[in-house]
Amino acid sequence: MSESTNLSDPAIQVSKEGAPAPSPLRCLSGSLVAGGIAIVLYRLTTSIAIAFASKPLHTDNFTTQRISAAVRTLVIGLSSLGTGIFALAAFGLFALGIQLLIQRPKEGATPPENS
Repeated sequence: MSESTNLSDPAIQVSKEGAPAPSPLRCLSGSLVAGGIAIVLYRLTTSIAIAFASKPLHTDNFTTQRISAAVRTLVIGLSSLGTGIFALAAFGLFALGIQLLIQRPKEGATPPENS
């Protein structure tokens, strides 16, 4: 499976592994996408928690109560974990985009070394 990437285009920089090099625009757009997913997952997490809190389990069986509490905790925990992962990814991509923006002018200001 070969990718049809035009390597002669100067706008596309390719890293050593063959993947496109990160650019500030790609990092910031990825940050927006990951942030949007994090917001959707946060709203999902809060709605799940509210639904669980508003509908208590009506049973006298001790084992059923414990299993229900464990399953509810697991569902909310996994949803919170997904929210946190996407939020951290959004923050990291945003920080990388800012770092790339800052490093670009510095690279252009220094003359290349002749060896």
